[in-house]
Amino acid sequence: MKIGIPRALLFYYYYPLWKTFFEEMGCQVVVSKQTTKELIDKGIKHSVPEICVPIKIFNGHVLDLLEQGVDYVYVPRMMEIRKRECFCPKFMGLPDMVKYSLPGAADKLLSSQIKSDSDDIAQPGNFLEIGAKLGKSDFLVREALKDAQRVWNRYRYIMKQGYTAAEALEILESKQSIEVRQHKGEIKIGLMGYVYDIYDEFVSMNIVDKLREMKVDVVTFEMYDERLLDAGLKHLRKKLFWTFSNKLLSAAYKFFEDDTVDGIIHVTAFGCGPDSLIGKVAELESIRCQKPFMTVRVDEHTGENHLLTRIEAFSDMLKRKHRAAKKEA
Repeated sequence: MKIGIPRALLFYYYYPLWKTFFEEMGCQVVVSKQTTKELIDKGIKHSVPEICVPIKIFNGHVLDLLEQGVDYVYVPRMMEIRKRECFCPKFMGLPDMVKYSLPGAADKLLSSQIKSDSDDIAQPGNFLEIGAKLGKSDFLVREALKDAQRVWNRYRYIMKQGYTAAEALEILESKQSIEVRQHKGEIKIGLMGYVYDIYDEFVSMNIVDKLREMKVDVVTFEMYDERLLDAGLKHLRKKLFWTFSNKLLSAAYKFFEDDTVDGIIHVTAFGCGPDSLIGKVAELESIRCQKPFMTVRVDEHTGENHLLTRIEAFSDMLKRKHRAAKKEA
């Protein structure tokens, strides 16, 4: 049985868990191809205009999997991984949007409601419904989740050593030994952004690699421990409603406090409501801390030259500032 997993949204955070789970239950996992302009156009065609770019991209990936002839497409209903917090409403309603928007998706939709009190979502209650639909026993589901949990914890451990999602996945699959990633750049930039904005190479135009080619070290929110991020907003009277937005905002505060971080770039997709809020908060914090901050807003029409020009100018400014500070010292 072929289970399709869209290469979009939380694929870059939970893929090793999902892949291991389905394979341990005897299924073949099929991943949609890399994002292309053609794929995005397919998603746009079946999306309402007002929806954010990541959802349009997700729709394109689902359509790609349907064209590949998979038996089911896995679309989880992400509800919460923290008490008194939730996911963006588009995540909570994603299975319904897919079911009623994309032709041929209704009969091949595989979904379950995901609720947890931590980032580790490998609890049986989140996946027993899937096992029943696939004709698998509860015992097999529980055993598969044990392996999935172990693999995902390893994946997160690798990220926390300073590796990106793509690097962590490569290390995980090759079973390489790891050590803390050494920073060799002239400056360091804190990259604010959801995993699906930063690691989709078409959307972000491979911003991480481009910065590294400019001799810039990059740090992202998923390189921090979850407990550290959870504690990072305790000074606020009230946290945001959305868990991953809280992660980004907490990481931003860490970037502003860290003297080794020279500047912050916020990568955001056009149409993201939560980002419009945390971006403004980060901008105000940058003024208070006197640390450079820039927003890069991308959509399906953003050109690579536009992005490259902006990050080159920003990194050059930071390098000049860094060199001047070293001379004064």
